Amino acid sequence: MTTSTADIVICGAGIAGVAAAYHLVVRRGLRDIVLVESNTPLSMTSDKSMECYRNWYPGPGTDMVALVNRSIDLMEELEAETHGRFNMNRRGYAFATARADEASRLADEAHEEQRLGAGPLRIHDGSSGPDYMPSAASGVDTTLDGSDLLLDPDLISKHFPNLTRDTVAVLHTRRCGWLSAHQYGMYMLEQAREHGVKLLRGDISSVRTRGGRIMGVDVCTSGTVQRIDCERFVSAAGPLHNHLATLLGIELPLSCELHLKATFADPRGVIPRQAPMLIWMDPGPLRWHEHEREVLIGSEQTRYLLDDFPAGVHGRPEGRGDRVILQWTHDVTPVEPEFPIRIDPHFADMLLHGMAVAMPGLEAYFDNPPTPYVDGGYYCKTPENRPLAGPLPVEGAFIIGGLSGFGMQSSSALGELLSLHVAGEPVPEYAEAFMLERYQNPDYVTAVAAVDPRLGQI
Repeated sequence: MTTSTADIVICGAGIAGVAAAYHLVVRRGLRDIVLVESNTPLSMTSDKSMECYRNWYPGPGTDMVALVNRSIDLMEELEAETHGRFNMNRRGYAFATARADEASRLADEAHEEQRLGAGPLRIHDGSSGPDYMPSAASGVDTTLDGSDLLLDPDLISKHFPNLTRDTVAVLHTRRCGWLSAHQYGMYMLEQAREHGVKLLRGDISSVRTRGGRIMGVDVCTSGTVQRIDCERFVSAAGPLHNHLATLLGIELPLSCELHLKATFADPRGVIPRQAPMLIWMDPGPLRWHEHEREVLIGSEQTRYLLDDFPAGVHGRPEGRGDRVILQWTHDVTPVEPEFPIRIDPHFADMLLHGMAVAMPGLEAYFDNPPTPYVDGGYYCKTPENRPLAGPLPVEGAFIIGGLSGFGMQSSSALGELLSLHVAGEPVPEYAEAFMLERYQNPDYVTAVAAVDPRLGQI
């Protein structure tokens, strides 16, 4: 066993841990920080995301919108600092529906998001009003903010010709888009290491405490144990947070969900290369040919594919070729993380046939589907699907976690917030909304119990 010292030890070099390290050392100027990771940095879940960002989050309160607006500010700063290294765009999210009741709900949501701080709503219903401006395919146009609600069938058909003719509304949210998540994370990691952060490959086997405060950690590295004495410890362990909580002797309100995505070739260009992220908001059955239905119904393993599915299948073009990415938060059942992850062999078919409801052109691939690449990871989430960033009940221990479905886009602001807590500096007004102590409020716990587990997921 070897022994060393550090001021701060961070467990986990996913996007949360990397952002925390970056803000602690580069923005706050703290030193003597060790970042512990058993795998390649940014490889457990962070590189399995859709790589998207948005400032479109439900209430209650303005805290989540304020947090992500701050995070996007920071992301845009880094994009400018690196001269476009992340290929960040602001193409937006397009929430589409073929149902009048859902169109009405989208309008209500847009009015509410305007109140929460996501930007102004512009309605395009065929009458006189502001012109609808499509998003540029690349770059970040900072004048694009708020949302545009398209209700005019001719306007929808003109700007979203890939959608089914049954579409009655498209809500195009504008301070949204995507970027190269790996490049984004790697830049923060490179900067953190250039400023002195040490990256240690290994597993934390114990967290030592005395009198209710952090004393150090033990790290297993290549069959040996390295003891690091420290007074501050940050859990940024993603789906392994509960394991670290056990080492600390505490419990956390966190669970995990398996989330997969599939990448396809789209040589027919069904999803236009300049398209925004498209989210289909109508629940219902998938689109199948009759001969496919006959096959599916004949097996217990595939019969579920004929059931109704929840809303939310979504996808976007990827890169400069003909690739597209599809994802669907259709199953939010909590699971215990296991590696390697288990992949449903029918997942890619489900995505293709689900998105074909919104984009009938995808039906051309049914009989000869493109070979998909499926990967994924675990979303770690709180019951109400809001993150945790702040101190833990053990003195000197902190957490940055519960970043389900919004890890990439919230990581900069959460890393900044975590660094302010650790450094003992003043925190922004929204900080209280993301602290563990919120669960000590009985009214908050009661409200959480009624929350839809898919809330804020896309």
